[in-house]
Amino acid sequence: MKRRGLFFMSMNKRLLFPLFLMILSLFPLRSLLSPGLPVTHDGQDHVARIANFYQSLSEGNIIPRWGNNLNWGFGHPVLMFLYPLPSYIASFFHAIGFSLVDSVKLVFAFGYAASILAMYWFVKDFWGTIPGIVAAILYGFAPYRFVNLYVRGAIGEHVSFIFLPLILWGIADLARKKRKILWGLFFSLSLAGLLLSHNAVSIMMIPCIVFFVLYMMIHTKQKKRFLVFVFLFGMYSVLLSAFFLFPAFFEGKYTLRDIVTKGEIGQRMVPFASFLRSPWNYGGGNEFTKEIGMPMIILFFLTIFIKKKGLIFGLWAMFCGYLVLMTSPSLPIWEKISLLQKFQFPWRLLVMTTFIGSLIGASVIVQVRKRYQSILGLLLCVIAVVSTAHMWKPKAYKTYDESFFTGVYKSTTDTGESSPIWSVRFMEFEPSSHMEIAEGNAIIKEQRRITTMREYHVIAKERTRLVENTLYFPGWNVFVNNQRADIEFQDPRWRGRITFWVDQGEHAIRIVFQDTKFRMISTIVSMASVILLFPLLILARQ
Repeated sequence: MKRRGLFFMSMNKRLLFPLFLMILSLFPLRSLLSPGLPVTHDGQDHVARIANFYQSLSEGNIIPRWGNNLNWGFGHPVLMFLYPLPSYIASFFHAIGFSLVDSVKLVFAFGYAASILAMYWFVKDFWGTIPGIVAAILYGFAPYRFVNLYVRGAIGEHVSFIFLPLILWGIADLARKKRKILWGLFFSLSLAGLLLSHNAVSIMMIPCIVFFVLYMMIHTKQKKRFLVFVFLFGMYSVLLSAFFLFPAFFEGKYTLRDIVTKGEIGQRMVPFASFLRSPWNYGGGNEFTKEIGMPMIILFFLTIFIKKKGLIFGLWAMFCGYLVLMTSPSLPIWEKISLLQKFQFPWRLLVMTTFIGSLIGASVIVQVRKRYQSILGLLLCVIAVVSTAHMWKPKAYKTYDESFFTGVYKSTTDTGESSPIWSVRFMEFEPSSHMEIAEGNAIIKEQRRITTMREYHVIAKERTRLVENTLYFPGWNVFVNNQRADIEFQDPRWRGRITFWVDQGEHAIRIVFQDTKFRMISTIVSMASVILLFPLLILARQ
């Protein structure tokens, strides 16, 4: 009986701090309980994307790639380039009965609370309970977290915060613990989660992963074995996410991405003073706050008095490096390295300063004498919470009927960077009908229309050119009486739309969006990797 009592007391202590952090995380989330969708830069568009994602998913497409009702009803390939994990999570909530708006709000709530717990568990395992609590609160209550939540409505970046600490946790325990396959899989799944949550953040995280791998390599005896495991399980995460990652990267050449984003970086650089002080507001990218937060300024001065600066120095070096990359002196670097231009906005690197800043907070606490750790930790946490309290709400709310998102959506939901390169950036008008006649004479009867298929019965009184009012993108094919037809999509009069000829007579026409060979191979790679997961899990238990 005594042993059982001690066990439950131990369990209660283990759950006490996570429970406290969960309760604390509810305060900034109270605003999500208000009716309607918070008015943010991207929130409405994210709901529209997820509505199209869910529609495709419910029609049997396990990997939705085409937004059928986007772009004024002409369709759009944005789902092919849009991080899919938040959409899968929102689709789950919608499938069990929540509205589209509430499903998106639940993703934001889940992502926020989960990220705080993830940081706590990682740092607690690495440095102890008090550093874990401090890191978790600094992580959850940094100004940029509320910019993403209530100003930008950036769902992908928001969800990516869950995986940043989990990745380092996997690396740390790959170096320290015996069950290599178990922790290798933990690292792989966490990294895959990040890759499927936000493309750009995944690239931003690379220097941090490399730094931490090198740091852990110094502190492990089996250095070569550790590096081999990190490399193999890192590659495994790429294979798991190949169904999205490979097409998103390699098929970007078919979009306006590089044209639209060209020159964008230079207009978005951050004045260094803004990191120290910039007022809270709901304006655009050049207006909203870029503050790193008061706790980081305090930690900078505390670091001066710390004797063992090894790890802390490395963390500060990365932190300052990310800050410098957001300022105008770094512009030549952005112009020279084309990969960086995919970020669009330099201030997105605030994701990394938020993450690294919380680790700096934990590492400073570790260096302080134990009798002062609780006092300093409490001071930092109180400042972090109190100084951001005015940020815990959106500018306003807007109520929508569900049909607003499930019907034709008069936007591409992005700045046009995902539009096909042979199309216009924005269509800006609804088609008069799904199919029309460009030349000739015919009677058109629509029989079926879903996300990836259109079926028509056409009686052509003469040779006729037809226009399917869907934007062409590799994967769209036209079959006339089960025979593949030639497609033209660069006619200036019907720019970007699918046009084709039919001969005089009666025709069954099927227009289908199929995976290209490259997408198919990418999907097979991911499926094979998922199948491999099961024997690896069995091995991990041994």
